[in-house]
Amino acid sequence: MPSETIPNIMAGIYIHIPFCRTRCIYCDFYSTTRSELKECYIRALCKELRMRRDYLRGEAVETVYFGGGTPSQLAEEDFKAIFETIQEVYGMEHCKEITLEANPDDLTEEYVTMLRRLPFNRLSMGIQTFDDATLKLLNRRHNATQAIEAVHRCRRAGFNNISIDLIYGLPGETDKRWKRDLQQAVSLNVEHISAYHLTYEEGTRIYELLQAHRICEVDEESSVRFFSTLIDTLGNAGYEHYEISNFCRPGMYSRHNTSYWKGIPYLGCGPSAHSFDTETREWNISSLEKYISSVETGVCSVEREELDSPTRYNEYVMTSLRTARGISIEELKQKFGTDLQQYCLKMSAPYLEAGLLQKKDNHLSLTREGVFISDSIISNLMFIEE
Repeated sequence: MPSETIPNIMAGIYIHIPFCRTRCIYCDFYSTTRSELKECYIRALCKELRMRRDYLRGEAVETVYFGGGTPSQLAEEDFKAIFETIQEVYGMEHCKEITLEANPDDLTEEYVTMLRRLPFNRLSMGIQTFDDATLKLLNRRHNATQAIEAVHRCRRAGFNNISIDLIYGLPGETDKRWKRDLQQAVSLNVEHISAYHLTYEEGTRIYELLQAHRICEVDEESSVRFFSTLIDTLGNAGYEHYEISNFCRPGMYSRHNTSYWKGIPYLGCGPSAHSFDTETREWNISSLEKYISSVETGVCSVEREELDSPTRYNEYVMTSLRTARGISIEELKQKFGTDLQQYCLKMSAPYLEAGLLQKKDNHLSLTREGVFISDSIISNLMFIEE
């Protein structure tokens, strides 16, 4: 992965929109099809934003991210209520990136025109694949033609920061099909591409199909080959591989997601949303009904975890080593002290010698070969108390 310097980013706000018209068979994020609760939810969400005004300790908000679920299920008046609350409570004068996750089939001419009247300046589109048969299997509501047309429609409307999501290692995946997906993605000339290997999460419909032997998981050798094709194809097309699953045109990285990888504070609102203030992590209850009722009574139903130094070190290693920037050796000492810094350097030594890690500009980062076994390297650099 190329080395890249990303400037400091201020705090972020994540807004979870749990509504989906239908549920994709691979998704394990919290969502619901109970759209009749939308009005009550928007009121509760705005109330939570007000109730938690002190969480970011007055730090300026630079990014706002609407994730889901399917945020493109909201109407203009819903977005306006949320933006008015954010402006009133936190201010938006420092916001540089305001992202909406959207389904391609929601992005009609009328809907995109409406989005242009709002503060959104970045769209993240869940395309997943351009193979119609696989989209149908996944229970996606769009087809390949609709996805391609949606990207063009957003571009014509004036959106100049578009990201698309792809999934590889899907049932029946072949080298030919994956190359075709990547070629189609490149031809759209979007600013950002996220590509994730399919994971079979327990409790999802696709996991049930796997257990029932109705579909097959791709083998490890194919997975490595698909990942290699991903890196080469997008690299040759001029995309920077700035995080293991993320590629961008120069300078067009996701500011909001980068804040997660850099350990920058963020507030998460809505059911199942997570928040982080550098010392603690909080997460809301994963139930729309319980979330609404708790907020209406003036109490946010959250769980909280105090992060001790080894836990924060482990999170830092896990998130930093996924990025092109890697682990700052100096930051290790500043944040966690000499002992953990030396521990990290000691555990890194075999990987440096094997050419799986590299040391450059006082940073440790994965080499091309190291990226393929990143999970193992990250795991071995983590501190485990005996």
